Amino acid sequence: MDLNKVMLIGNITQDPEVRTTPSGISVTSFGLATNLVWTDASGQKQEKAEFHNIVAWRKLAEIMGQYLHKGSKVYIEGRLQTRSWDDQSGNKRYRTEVVVDNMIMLDRKGQNSGPSASEPSYAQPEPPAASKPQSTEEEISVEDIPF
Repeated sequence: MDLNKVMLIGNITQDPEVRTTPSGISVTSFGLATNLVWTDASGQKQEKAEFHNIVAWRKLAEIMGQYLHKGSKVYIEGRLQTRSWDDQSGNKRYRTEVVVDNMIMLDRKGQNSGPSASEPSYAQPEPPAASKPQSTEEEISVEDIPF
């Protein structure tokens, strides 16, 4: 049995960048900073920031692009993925990213226009188009989301 699961709570380091693939699929990417705080042996408070590359696809990408911005506090759940490519000089480059499956906005109401911490909002990606069930119900638009 294998497991590839990432859970992060941190602050967004830059406004999410929403793009569309040639086939029309939305993709959002941004940086997320997580902080580690500890007291060293001499009693001094130490702090270290870790930076993560975050990527979301489809409807979740659109929601993140609309409601998240630099400084937002967010819970991210997903999986690690490393991709590689050759740069212009022919060197092999690698980038490890967290591909988001679930997101909860953690900002308080009135602060960065997010929901309250006691009422987190959940967002999950749509299933792939091939496995998406056919429905006669009216689809909910992003404008109908109350936050």
